[in-house]
Amino acid sequence: MDLIIVESPAKARTIKNFLGKGYDVIASKGHIRDLPKSRFGITIDETTHKLIPTYSVAKENAPTVKEIKEKAKKADTIYIATDEDREGEAIGWHIAHAIKKDPATLPRIVFHEITKTAIKHALESARHIDMDMVNAQQARRLLDRVVGYKLSPLLSSKIQKGLSGGRVQSSTLKLVVDREREINAFVPQEYWSIDTAFKKDIEANLISHNGKKISKLSIENETSAKEITQSVKDDSFKISKIETKQRKSSTPPPFMTSTLQQTASSKLGFTPKKTMMIAQTLYEGVKTPDGTSGVITYMRTDSLNLASEAVSGIRDVISKKFGDKYLPAKPKYYTKKAKGAQEAHEAIRPTMLHFTPEVAQSFLKADEIKLYRLIYERFMASQMEDARFEQQSITFEGSNSIFRATGRKLMFDGFYAVTGTDDKDKLLPQLKEGDDAFVQSVKPTQHFTEPPARYSEASLIKKLESEGVGRPSTYAPTIATLSNRTYVTIEKKQIIPTKIAFSVIEILEKHFANIVDINFTANMEEKLDEIAEHKVDWQELLVDFYDDFMKQIEDGKKNIVSLKLAKPLGRACPKCGEELLLRSGRYGNFVACSGFPKCKYTEQIDEDGNKVEKKEEISDEKCEKCGKEMIVKTGRNGQFLACSGYPDCKNTKSIQVEEKVSQTPCPDCGGKLSLKNSRRGPFWGCENYPKCKFISKFEPTTIKCKEDGCDGVLAQRTYRNKEVFECVKCKKRTPVEEIKG
Repeated sequence: MDLIIVESPAKARTIKNFLGKGYDVIASKGHIRDLPKSRFGITIDETTHKLIPTYSVAKENAPTVKEIKEKAKKADTIYIATDEDREGEAIGWHIAHAIKKDPATLPRIVFHEITKTAIKHALESARHIDMDMVNAQQARRLLDRVVGYKLSPLLSSKIQKGLSGGRVQSSTLKLVVDREREINAFVPQEYWSIDTAFKKDIEANLISHNGKKISKLSIENETSAKEITQSVKDDSFKISKIETKQRKSSTPPPFMTSTLQQTASSKLGFTPKKTMMIAQTLYEGVKTPDGTSGVITYMRTDSLNLASEAVSGIRDVISKKFGDKYLPAKPKYYTKKAKGAQEAHEAIRPTMLHFTPEVAQSFLKADEIKLYRLIYERFMASQMEDARFEQQSITFEGSNSIFRATGRKLMFDGFYAVTGTDDKDKLLPQLKEGDDAFVQSVKPTQHFTEPPARYSEASLIKKLESEGVGRPSTYAPTIATLSNRTYVTIEKKQIIPTKIAFSVIEILEKHFANIVDINFTANMEEKLDEIAEHKVDWQELLVDFYDDFMKQIEDGKKNIVSLKLAKPLGRACPKCGEELLLRSGRYGNFVACSGFPKCKYTEQIDEDGNKVEKKEEISDEKCEKCGKEMIVKTGRNGQFLACSGYPDCKNTKSIQVEEKVSQTPCPDCGGKLSLKNSRRGPFWGCENYPKCKFISKFEPTTIKCKEDGCDGVLAQRTYRNKEVFECVKCKKRTPVEEIKG
């Protein structure tokens, strides 16, 4: 029997179903061998100055390694089948070492999609592990470890405990901080427009006045605006020119990682992390009419390449569904790649064209079908005819002013037949050159320029991609890290840097300019690409970076002035009598005891430095140990009761949620729903947990959600002081009167 080693259990199950009895398939569950978690894990060779990594198998991975070893002993052939990017190549290399096998002797198989045909083809065309790709990943891993392990303690010692720095993380944070600086420094500029309409209802823009070209900001004040307005009123106009031009809207390319994350964010409201989790599920295997199979190609890619068989197949689908007029004479191939694109992957596309979104509706979950439909329709659109428009323009010319009106008419919808469009026709009436034109209305309007918009997750990914920073696998984790470290908050899709982010970036700009320089980070990515292409030695890259970086670290230790705040307040701690200090923390200033860590007394203060009194909610219960009142506290598992006599009495007890059973059965399995408690507060859960994992914050009804692709039910709740029905799955809200009506 042959053994195939993959990364994820879901992928293992899917491949096992395809291959049957002659093969055993096991998952490594990601990295099983890596740099140690608790120490630096890199030594410097005294002779060569090379950076030597010390890899180890973490305790939690030991059982997996043991199982793989045992299966490998019995196997005739051991295939490494990890993902085909650098990360996957390195994981395969580490697996070989972990099970005491020579990586050069194990056959390596790769595939863009997890289908029966693709897996069999991969087995027939096995290769060996590519050490250039492995070394590129090792170089990235060691670079990130050096920056993280050496820079983070320095930031913690100089600014605040718990801070971190990273090679890609810090340059990305600088982008966010720089944008916020632009917004803070922005001074609105006044400008005016002359809103004009010619009979009948033809809106036109002023393009010239007294021989001068008029741009958006040309009219700077009210005086000029009123003068022009009066001039227009006193003028007489003729239609001097009518133009009609043919324009087209080109088909979009198929998705790669960054564009999928951006489109899913703007159209579906998915975070990049959520998009990648759903895409991974679609790639690794879901239920289909033909059994479990991967239904999209590999989702971490920066390539727009398409397999000719897939293109041929989708052209047949387009021809049958829409007719030959929607089909270009030749297939469309997209060769433009992201800056620094690496492995020769395919773009993200469906693997089974007969598994249409309509068919998939019966097999996929609500969010899965939304993302799958997006991918399927984008692939189809990429192989259709362009949309064609007729663009019209009418020029109105007077003695002093020239206006232009524009219109557009969709002549052929092309790929819009699949994707739809928000563009509406704006038709102009039939007029003749030389005819008189009459002003219907003219009005000056004041405007002010607006500051640049904050980055959203989608626009930040687009910026990183355009700058060549990071790779498909790093976009979502980088943003998640900034959020987890509280360097940024994400509110209404806007990424907002916190106060501490400014402090960190200011220090890095002064003492580690290269680390926050987006061009330096992008150039490093290019060098990693060159390692994978056998053009650069990975150890030379590491040595050059390490020597210069460690000089910066030593200089930083000496020259960075500590920003840590420890100002005596002249007040005694009410708990231990030691002096209270004003300190700075991740969320602003606070008061703490100088006797820390023995005394952990703290006070919250507002922006003016005044103490914020904590309002404690007193319960109706008395402490059964000392008789004092029990107060409501909030901990990691939600609210609980604690004795007000703390620390003398440390009695606590959980808050019992009122026992309630819903009259509505579980919409997933028909079981009983009851009110339960959790760290996030009360919720409705099914009696059949863990078999049935239905949960809802609000008591569900039997009313079905009417949103396309959603099989959820509605729950009635109050939202912004209004009664609404909210779907327990897709969260769409509908006013109560619309449902009851």
